[in-house]
Amino acid sequence: MKTHYIDAHCHLQFEQFADDREDIISQMQEQGVAAIVVGCDFESSQKAVVLAEKHEHLYAAIGLHPTDAGGEHYAASAYRALAAHKKVIAIGECGLDYFRPEEVTDAVKDIQKDIFKEHIQLAAERNLPLIIHARPSKGTQDAYEDVIKILEEEKRADPRVRGDIHFFVGGIREAEAFIALGFTVSFTAVITFAREYDAVVRAIPLTSILGETDAPYVAPLARRGKRNDPLAVIAVVEKIAELRGEDPDLVRTTLAGNTRRVFSLP
Repeated sequence: MKTHYIDAHCHLQFEQFADDREDIISQMQEQGVAAIVVGCDFESSQKAVVLAEKHEHLYAAIGLHPTDAGGEHYAASAYRALAAHKKVIAIGECGLDYFRPEEVTDAVKDIQKDIFKEHIQLAAERNLPLIIHARPSKGTQDAYEDVIKILEEEKRADPRVRGDIHFFVGGIREAEAFIALGFTVSFTAVITFAREYDAVVRAIPLTSILGETDAPYVAPLARRGKRNDPLAVIAVVEKIAELRGEDPDLVRTTLAGNTRRVFSLP
């Protein structure tokens, strides 16, 4: 398959695709769309690996989402064993979420930070990139600030720490801090209907941007309110090109190249 687009973050293994998953995967192949299928807990990480094993144009990432950390004990040995699979190309999604828990106490933050650091350790062991979820509390950049501090510390210990900041919703300052640490930031179809990210998309180097869908969530403007799928990465890439005033083919090839570089894809 000739790959034209790479969705850097989707959840094709989720139940929302139970009825037409194989049809969508076939359409992706026809349109040259590859994707990274991302786990949020151990079960969905296992399912991501199974899907990636079955389809050449799919890859898997494994991890425990920070808001799932209260419901699942992080079993390091189980994730370590799963990480050895040849189609596992990243660790995550992992990170910090200060938005969704009903009460974000210091204890909640400490649990999230400890599990995040375990993911970083596993990524370092396997020499794999991270896929990081960070969602600040309303009106702040607190989760991003804490992720940046942790990554600065961990990168001093191991310069190979690297990866992508998934579904980036921060400002230019936060984006520049992540880029300085060797990370990319990825944008979803939110940019097709929300204008608050336009300045960031325009300001940062194209070589530091990835396109993603986070499917089944946040469909593009044309399908807003409906289930999303990885084919929407085409709309994301087109919108990035429009916002930056750059040639769509250049943006498409650069973003696909960025994703291959970050995740060492063929």
